[in-house]
Amino acid sequence: MVAEWLDTKIPIISTGDMLRLEIAAGSDLGDHVKSVMATGGLVSDELVNRILRRRITQPDCAKGFILDGYPRTVEQAEYLDELLRERGMPPPVVIHLDVPAEVLVGRMVCRRQCSKCGMQFNILSRRPRTPGRCDACNAELIVRKDDKEEVIRERLRAYDDLTRPVVSYYSDGSYFQIAGDRSPMYIFEEITNVLESISGAAAGVVKQ
Repeated sequence: MVAEWLDTKIPIISTGDMLRLEIAAGSDLGDHVKSVMATGGLVSDELVNRILRRRITQPDCAKGFILDGYPRTVEQAEYLDELLRERGMPPPVVIHLDVPAEVLVGRMVCRRQCSKCGMQFNILSRRPRTPGRCDACNAELIVRKDDKEEVIRERLRAYDDLTRPVVSYYSDGSYFQIAGDRSPMYIFEEITNVLESISGAAAGVVKQ
């Protein structure tokens, strides 16, 4: 069942990736997003909603999609519900990967990104073959501004204020909580179980 679900080539939509594309484009919008993200703040609901609406109207989302990091606020969740209704899609299945704050901080301060091609590494769990250099293009690995500890902790404070209520919002629906500090294999198996349980019945899957 899961293999059949994956064969539909459901796109994975990361709002973070979409925002970084705006930054890379060098537009006025991208410059605004860059300044907000660098300080650990959250981009406005109105802006993220507009970007998301444009993305999920593309043909590859016709059979469903996976959202990574959206919705982050109750207002975004309400917007998503209305958007799915407009498109004749069922309510989302929500997978909540719950990770303790200190574990998140430890993971993110160890993250490195290629300055040229954007490939991701982690000096604890996914080390490059040559320290400080990208495996793919040999460019320098850098620490993103939003991966510094002070920025991460500010983002976690914002998460507690704005995103925790989203869990309550979805708690009466198709909501699944998974311990995100367990092994990758455990998490994979748990997500597989969720996908088996929904049997492809939902059009959207939200990962928090």
